[in-house]
Parts: sequence; structure tokens; C-alpha cells
Amino acid sequence: MDTRDLNTSQPSSTPPMLPRINILTMFRLGLYQMGLGMMSLLTLGVINRVAIDELRIPALIATGAIAMERFVSPARVLFGQMSDAKPLFGKHRSGYVWIGSLLFTLASFLALQVLWKLGESLQTVGLSAPTYGWAALLAVAFAFYGLSLSASSTPFAALLVDISDDDNRSKLVGVVWSMLMVGIVVGAIISSTLLDRPEICGRDILAYQPGQAETTVDIATLSAAINPVFVIVPAIVMGLCLLATVGVEKKYSRYAQRSIAVDREDRITPGTALRVLTASPQTGVFFVFLLVLTISLFAQDAVMEPYGGEVFGMCISDTTKLNIPFGMGTLVGISGTGFLVLPRLGKERTTKYGCIGAAVCVGLIILAGVTANAGLLKAGLGLFGFFAGVLTAGATSLMLDLTVAETAGTFIGAWGVAQAIARGLSTAIGGAVLNLGKVVFDAPILAYGSVFVLQVVGLIIAIVLLRRVNIKEFQSNAQEAITTVMEGDMD
Repeated sequence: MDTRDLNTSQPSSTPPMLPRINILTMFRLGLYQMGLGMMSLLTLGVINRVAIDELRIPALIATGAIAMERFVSPARVLFGQMSDAKPLFGKHRSGYVWIGSLLFTLASFLALQVLWKLGESLQTVGLSAPTYGWAALLAVAFAFYGLSLSASSTPFAALLVDISDDDNRSKLVGVVWSMLMVGIVVGAIISSTLLDRPEICGRDILAYQPGQAETTVDIATLSAAINPVFVIVPAIVMGLCLLATVGVEKKYSRYAQRSIAVDREDRITPGTALRVLTASPQTGVFFVFLLVLTISLFAQDAVMEPYGGEVFGMCISDTTKLNIPFGMGTLVGISGTGFLVLPRLGKERTTKYGCIGAAVCVGLIILAGVTANAGLLKAGLGLFGFFAGVLTAGATSLMLDLTVAETAGTFIGAWGVAQAIARGLSTAIGGAVLNLGKVVFDAPILAYGSVFVLQVVGLIIAIVLLRRVNIKEFQSNAQEAITTVMEGDMD
């Protein structure tokens, strides 16, 4: 039974034909993801590196605070459900995207200012109560950043479902997520250029403090160099968000045609959405798969810049540039997969082969550290990025298939929760394993290598879980649940 048949109160006239998105619109939408890529570079690429290497904040404290951005991710379901049920500025998705973007761009600068205070406290009084207080405040700042990001990115992902059809969704995913990598590359170029200053590299950034046995980083000099980056880049990101989304929903959204519950807020309540969300066992299977895959893929994010600094002796601007080969590789992987690989191999096989390739490339990253070969490190990151792009395109296409129109925002929110919790766990786990590795091993390469080995194990587990994902079973169960819910509401 087609659930649209239940909407008997609507006129029987044929709905108007809506224009299909073209390739230029796909790239335009990708500007939003490009902005997110630039922002991710600031948090994991700059703040994380500065906190661990320059300010000497324990890795677990630094990564734990940054991970709060992800641990507030259950709010994604709420924001997704709100965008399904409650239009903002007359549109279901765009208003949430704009307000959330404004807030997370402001929050990034505030988090950086808290980081400086944390560093000053650590230098002055060590790991004492005031320092832990600043660490807690840093965690709060990143939690607010994460909530703002969720309020923006979840409705944006639902917008992609609303404006696309089955036959062009893979291409849209390929283009939009490719632009995320473009953002990482562009952000790396901009940030490394702004940070390429001799006064914040090597011994030039050190300052002698009377009464202390060791030299410390000159935080005043460091903050003066880095603060402008957190003003310029977020301003660019906000502009990209508006350029990407203004007018798109009004012209292309099929939400009103597809959903039997549009403009009826009483139909899409949190309880209703939850009943549909949990109707299929496949929801749980895919949730766990995304959790394991994302932890395994991003565990190195928390340690890569410190890895370059401690094992290879790179400056801040140099470790920021490590994102360029990774981003370029991912860009090629995602774009090529969306247009060439997915239509031929299918979503499951594409994701599987991506996992295998990524696991092999992690070995190259370890080998680069053992041999202190910076060239091999960059090559390994480029290849790792390529296979990460392949599996990301495959898994994202699976994610968009595991939605239904009536609760698209809610489902996207749920998958976003899985990914965000996993990103938070990957950041925290990466920092914790690195901390433990430094206690157990004297050689830094062994400490960092422990994190990389963990990635390989996780990718193998993800392949096993992928075999249990069944799209047809999910879609059948979800449609039955929607029919039951809506028939019950009509009684």
C-alpha cells in the first residue's frame, strides 16, 4: 500500500512538476560542506595540535574536551524532527541551517579563547583545580559548538534528501561530500599560509619563565598569530553557507509532494518519529555499523598533527598541510566513487573495498613513522584519504537509502547521532590510547602506532557488520510502520 493513498483530504490533482537539480546546483550545495571542512580543520587541525604539542595539555584532556562537540549529537534527532515538523522562516530546512551556522562560527572563536586561558593556567599553577575548571569550560564551549553544528548540518542533510531523486542522489552525494574535502584542502592552504610565521615555530615560540626548570610556550605570541585565523575562516564559512542554500529549498524541495504529513505537525511528533525509527531491526544494525566504521576511520584525527610535530619535528603550519594530501585523496575517492564506482559495484561492495584499502594504508602511515620518512607519510595519507572517500561515498549512499520521506529529518538525525558519537569517541579514544602508549612505551612512534593499529582492527569489524545490513528489509518495515501510525492517527 502506498502511504500517500492515506491522504484522502488532499485534492486529486496532479502535483506540479518540480525542476531537477543540475550539476551546478550540486556544486553550489557543496559550498556548505566546503565550509564544514574548513571548520573541522580549525578544531582538529589547529586547536588539537596547539593544545597537545605547544601548550603541553595532556592528550586525554585536550581530546576529551574537543570530543564534547560530538557527544552532544543526540540533539541531531531533535533538530531533524523539528525541521520535519516546524518550518522556520517558512521553510523546513533552510532557517535551521542559517541560524546554526551563525552560532557555530562564533563558538569556534570563543573556544579558542578558553584554550588560551587553559594553557596559561597550566603554565602558572599546573594540573590544579583552576586548570581543571578551564578544561571543563573548554568542554562546555565545544558542546555548544556541537549543538550549533547539529542544528545546521542535520537539516542540511535532510534537504539533500528532499531535493534529490533516486536516480541522481548518488551523484549529489559524490559532489557535496567531495566539496567537504575541498574545504579541508582550501582551509589547510589558508590556515598554513596565515600560520607560516617564524615566531611560532620551533624554539622561537619558547619563553623562559624564572623559577621553572623548563621553557614554556609564549602564549601571547602564539595567540596573536592564531586568533586572526579564527576570525577570517569562520567569516568565510558563514558566507559560503548563505551562498550555498539561499533559494534552493523553495525551488527544488519535494518534501511537500512526498510526505503525507507535511503541514500537519500533530502527525510528526517525537513519539511518532521514534516509532517509525525503531520499526526495523536494521536501524540498530546500521547504527552500530556506522559507529564502528566512523571510530575506525577517524581515530587518527586526534593524533595526526601531534604525530607530525613529535615524530617528524614539523611546525604548526607544516602539520596543517598534512590535511592537503588527505583531503585531495578523499576528494578523488568520493567524486570518482559517486560517478563511476557506485553505479557499477553497488553500495555494499564499494564500502567493503574502501574499508580494506583504508586498513592497508594505515600500515603505510605507521611505516612512515618507523622510517621517519615525511614523504611516505604524505603519500600514505593521500592513499588513506582516497579509500576513506570510497567508503564514505558508499556508506553515505546507504545512509540516504535508509530513510523515509515522512521522517527524513529524524532518520538523518539518527544516522548523524551514530556518526557524531563515533567521531567523539574516536577523538577521545585516540587521545586516551596515545596517553596510555606514552606511559607504556618510551618511543613516540610506538605510542602513536597503538592508535593506528586500533584503526585497522575496527575497519575489519566494520566489514563484518556490513554483511548484516539489508536495505529492502528496512524499507519494508519502515513503510509498514508509517502506514500503521498514520491509520491510527486517522481513527
